[in-house]
Amino acid sequence: MMSKTIVITGAGRGIGYALVQLAARQGYHVFALSRNIKAIEPSDSVHPLSIDITDTNALETFVSQLEKEGAVVDILINNAGAFLNKPFAETSKEAFEAIYQVNVFGLASITRLLLPLISQKGHVVNISSMGGVEGSAKFPGLAAYSSSKGAVSILTELLAEEYKETGPVFNALALGAVQTEMLEEAFPGFKAPLTPEEMAVYILDFALNGNRFYNGKVLPVSSSTP
Repeated sequence: MMSKTIVITGAGRGIGYALVQLAARQGYHVFALSRNIKAIEPSDSVHPLSIDITDTNALETFVSQLEKEGAVVDILINNAGAFLNKPFAETSKEAFEAIYQVNVFGLASITRLLLPLISQKGHVVNISSMGGVEGSAKFPGLAAYSSSKGAVSILTELLAEEYKETGPVFNALALGAVQTEMLEEAFPGFKAPLTPEEMAVYILDFALNGNRFYNGKVLPVSSSTP
């Protein structure tokens, strides 16, 4: 059986970096996308690419190269995310938009461009947040971030409906607290119960198998709030 091809965004640190390392150890072919790829060691199975997902031209070049290589993408993990912790009244229009550019529009752009290359039996996994789940605990200062993750959750449901007859499958994982740089920025001093490596094990397993059981679901993955 041929090794699966996985595209992971936000691969330069945290959960994304842990996902790349785990997928490579398990023998998968990984395209690791991040603005900063210094930490990612290239190999026969890992291809680090310095790409800002808000840069449409860079995304188009990446997809065009995959097309030339005849690549078929089995899994897309939309993990890249931007964060802002600032009172709403002090958040400029530009700062608010910058969060949406990465978390919503960038995610939508890479998904749309890659769709022709994603296997009909493939799986698109969008990394959302418990802060973007209706009825969950909310925190001051996270208006831009959490509302953008809410948009990701709804977009996931919509795409699953739109592609339910043809594939691929779309699901979102709404993550709780994981000990990443982003969590430290949001809640200085808070110690999460899970490491990026532990969460990566769950996400990769879900990406490989969850499409057999779920489509269009936003699944909470949280043992702690925040």
